Amino acid sequence: MKMIYTLCFLVFFFSCKPEQPDDLISTEEFIIDYDGIDSVDIEITNFAQHENYIPPAPEEPSVDSLKYLALGDSYTIGQSVDPLLRWPVQLVSLINESSQEHYIYDPIIIAQTGWTTANLNGSMDNQNIDNSEFDLVSLLIGVNNQYQGLSLDQYELEYEALLDRAISLAGDNPAQVFVVSIPDYGYTPFGAGNQENISTDLATFNEACRQITLSKNVSHYNITPISQQWPEIENLIASDNLHPSGYQYQLWAESFYQQVIENHLP
Repeated sequence: MKMIYTLCFLVFFFSCKPEQPDDLISTEEFIIDYDGIDSVDIEITNFAQHENYIPPAPEEPSVDSLKYLALGDSYTIGQSVDPLLRWPVQLVSLINESSQEHYIYDPIIIAQTGWTTANLNGSMDNQNIDNSEFDLVSLLIGVNNQYQGLSLDQYELEYEALLDRAISLAGDNPAQVFVVSIPDYGYTPFGAGNQENISTDLATFNEACRQITLSKNVSHYNITPISQQWPEIENLIASDNLHPSGYQYQLWAESFYQQVIENHLP
């Protein structure tokens, strides 16, 4: 009798259970098919605003693809920051995200911490870089000349030679070259104790750089005031208490990327 009651119960249970609809979406399908779900859209938007985010490069760019060479020292190589946060890399990201006509490959960087104008010239010689040609060339150099107590006259001679090489590497077109000013490390924890002297020296080097740059019909972008906003603005300095942070490099790139698009791309 007990067996009969059990069988009757099972028959009743399955006969009352609703059928699954044919269009029921599985868990896997739901995760993939998330169009229109606000929470997912918000998550993607926030990710795109993250400081480490760089838009992915197209596999086969349908626009003009350009080669970019960045010449410099620790500020160009991005000492103490993630490689994705170097200002040349952030500049390329901003341009590729904004321009409908151009796409720039990842920058080729010739730079090293501690390099003076002479060091950069020597490295370019060793790499036979003059046999190459680029669509865009940038130059930022000079802080180590000042830091090592080298003369302004030596800097002017060697900087002018570097700028001439940069123009040659851009197909002898000054419009495809731009120069970035030397940041002021007096406005860092490392330089704060000698801020006035450092800032005065760098102002002299920067003015020489600006005059030589403009005499060659090359654009000069002055990011020095951005570097002088420490400590009023937080997160401007890297963990080594000397070099710019990725956030400061972002501010640099944002300050002139539109001019690069409008004035320097072939």
